[in-house]
Amino acid sequence: MIRPELFSVLAHQLQSADVLTSHRIFTILFRTLKELSTKRLTADQRNFAEISSHFFDYCWRLWQSDVQTILHGFSAVVQSYNPNALEQRHDELYLTSERWLLCLKIIRQLIVSGFQSDAKCIQEVRPVKEVSPMFLNAIQSLLPYYSSFQKGHPQFWDFIKRACTKLMKVLVTIQGRHPYSFGDKSVLPPVMDFCLNKIVDPEPDLLLFEPFLIQCMVMVKCVLECKEYKPILTGRVMDENAITLEQMKKNISSVVGGVLTSLLPSERLILVCNILIRRYFVLTASDLEEWYQYPETFHHEQDVVQWTEKLRPCAEALYIVLFENYSQLLGPVVVSILQEAMNGCPSSVTEVTPGLLLKDAAYGAAAYVYYELSNYLSFKDWFNGALSLELSNDHPNMRIIHRKVALILGQWVSEIKDDIKRPVYCGLIRLLQDRDLSVRLAACRSLCSHIEDANFSEKDFGNLLPVCWDSCFKLIEEVQEFDSKVQVLNLISVLIAHISKVIPFANKLVEFFQKVWEESSGESLLQIQLLIALRNFVVALGYQSPSCYNVLLPILQKGIDINSPDELNLLEDSMLLWEATLSHAPAMVPQLLTYFPCLVEIIERSFDHLQVSVNIIESYIILGGTEFLNMHASSVAKLLDLIVGNVNDKGLLSTLPVIDILIQCFPVEVPPLISSTLQKLIVICLSGGDDLDPAKTAVKASSAAILARILVMNTNYLGQLTAEPSLQLLLQQAGAAVEESILLCLVDIWLDKVDNASSYQRKLFGFALSIILTLRLPQVLDKLDQILSVCTSVILGGNDDLTEEESSGDNMGSSMSHGEGIVPSKEFRKRQIKISDPINQLSLENSVRENLQTCAALHGESFNSAISRMHPSAFAQLKQALKMP
Repeated sequence: MIRPELFSVLAHQLQSADVLTSHRIFTILFRTLKELSTKRLTADQRNFAEISSHFFDYCWRLWQSDVQTILHGFSAVVQSYNPNALEQRHDELYLTSERWLLCLKIIRQLIVSGFQSDAKCIQEVRPVKEVSPMFLNAIQSLLPYYSSFQKGHPQFWDFIKRACTKLMKVLVTIQGRHPYSFGDKSVLPPVMDFCLNKIVDPEPDLLLFEPFLIQCMVMVKCVLECKEYKPILTGRVMDENAITLEQMKKNISSVVGGVLTSLLPSERLILVCNILIRRYFVLTASDLEEWYQYPETFHHEQDVVQWTEKLRPCAEALYIVLFENYSQLLGPVVVSILQEAMNGCPSSVTEVTPGLLLKDAAYGAAAYVYYELSNYLSFKDWFNGALSLELSNDHPNMRIIHRKVALILGQWVSEIKDDIKRPVYCGLIRLLQDRDLSVRLAACRSLCSHIEDANFSEKDFGNLLPVCWDSCFKLIEEVQEFDSKVQVLNLISVLIAHISKVIPFANKLVEFFQKVWEESSGESLLQIQLLIALRNFVVALGYQSPSCYNVLLPILQKGIDINSPDELNLLEDSMLLWEATLSHAPAMVPQLLTYFPCLVEIIERSFDHLQVSVNIIESYIILGGTEFLNMHASSVAKLLDLIVGNVNDKGLLSTLPVIDILIQCFPVEVPPLISSTLQKLIVICLSGGDDLDPAKTAVKASSAAILARILVMNTNYLGQLTAEPSLQLLLQQAGAAVEESILLCLVDIWLDKVDNASSYQRKLFGFALSIILTLRLPQVLDKLDQILSVCTSVILGGNDDLTEEESSGDNMGSSMSHGEGIVPSKEFRKRQIKISDPINQLSLENSVRENLQTCAALHGESFNSAISRMHPSAFAQLKQALKMP
């Protein structure tokens, strides 16, 4: 642990160090503080706060002293006529500048990490009010040197750029961490005023200083979005004399709200909105050159890049926040700019004029705020009047407008109603065939929005599908960048998931998947997108999915191999594809059978994919039947043993139904095979602790139902299992006290959990209790009253689980036409298994009646005594249930 005193000692050492030595010490200090600031334990944070208090004052004094030295030095540099004569002094000045920048980073670290956020504790962070105005002064003092050093002093010019950008970034960070302290009248108004002035009216040279302008925009955006500055609408409910934390927040936000209102009167808001659209949204000559040379790169930089990295995306992000805050004021302003731009540049104009570039900017402005602008603008009129004409104009320069039209059609999707859906779809398909890659990629993204929309009309899109597929296939051939391929693949995936007519294009899609997979080696993000598309494809093909197995199965095999180099990235989506493949397979194929052991390796590593693993096991049981069990019995046993006893209750509740269906399908073969798992289920049943936990109660009831099924379907085996010495040891280790035979303890569980069970499980309990009547155990008679009471209630209560499932299931999906015959779905097969379940086939009423006679014969007079002790009304109900005279 680093002691706080160390920093004060170092601070004293620094006072006697020269500039170079102190620079090195500061570098070490900064790295140490950065490491310490990442620690999250309370003790570590207290330690850091103590370091801050020791070290802050020294750093702050040095920073103030250095900034004066730097400004005097820069003034001398500017006035010097002979740069070479001062070269040695320049080196020292540059070292001081670098040390000052390091000092700034340390101060930032101390203020941000050395104090708890004032948004949580509402305690003023004094240094914020002290340093922020000085940082602003430093920016204002350094900025004039931006143009002075541009030609003659590249080293200092580079420093000015880094220093001004860093100072503004630090102010943004402090505002985010300590919004209430930053909201003080000595900090927020001058900083906001400065940023707004620089955005609206920068000096000509500053227009080229994009990183700094970006940070000014980021600051304004963060302040406008800051939730601590929003009005708090809740009233006071506490003692009026005691000012609560909420009331303090309310008071501060009210004051800051007033400051923002005075800083942003209507005229200034309208001016900022106009400047953003008319200056920062407009494409420059260098933008157009970059677009012409590298259309893909241009598309991604403008639309996908982090908004804080480029000036135009940053201006767009600020505009959106500004509009969200002041939509009623700015809505008519944006519409009037749009009208002006359209009037000044009719749809027929194709020359790249300032008018065309303004129209492009106005189209962008209208696209980004469609949700509010729809109150002021009819999309139908706009589309029919201008957009559709521009779509039909094929002049090469129209790519500028076409890209924005693609954006508009994707953003305004909710306003595109029935009568113009078809022409809009046609327009987007046309843009997907444009000569310009940037336009095609924009159309690709907008098409995704339409196809995923809840009101998508497949009828209107139907005959556009062939050309849409072909355009996608061509586009993915032509694009070079990874992001472009992901975007096109995403459209293909969305088309497959939402369009019903996929089968006619299946062969082309299979070829496409094969080619893209081969070319995507090493690009795991692209392969993930491909796995998603393949899964959608399998679902869309349904029981014709084997037609793509020659491509699908090798891809699947690679994805589920945990020894594959891409395993970490591909496993989740590969397992979902595996699950879909099995669910839509008309029959088990040998390759799929051989993949099953991979599941053991996956579960051995972690339970992260438990739910999908359980679904896969169930599919293998239902689809593979005896062949599957014969081949993978040991793997099944290992899997269940890995899961049961090692996962939480939620995981158990998803796994137990699979164990039940497995025993139901193979009542003789499976129980001995999974004896270890069954012993764990007995321990779960006989351990306490579920009284107040519904999940534990559900696990106990489901486990008890599985054991009841074994008693019904393989009676002798349960007797053997409960007599195993290893089970006694397990129960002792679990702290479960068993005073009588384990089988009789299970009887108590069946009696106890009947009210927590589903009606299907209740019937299982009823059958198990009925069989208990036939045992040669005198203790059975002690429980006779309860056993018969439960059996009576189950018989009279009926069993509605099956009918519920059948009615809620998709009856249309119960079987699918496939060539000459009928191919049953997985769900259909599952229902058939349930219908043929002996528990549903047999009559509990008959079973109880017969076993009651056996019980009477076994116990004679003792039986009669036990029956006579039954309550008359309970006995009457029993006779009614068993239809006894």
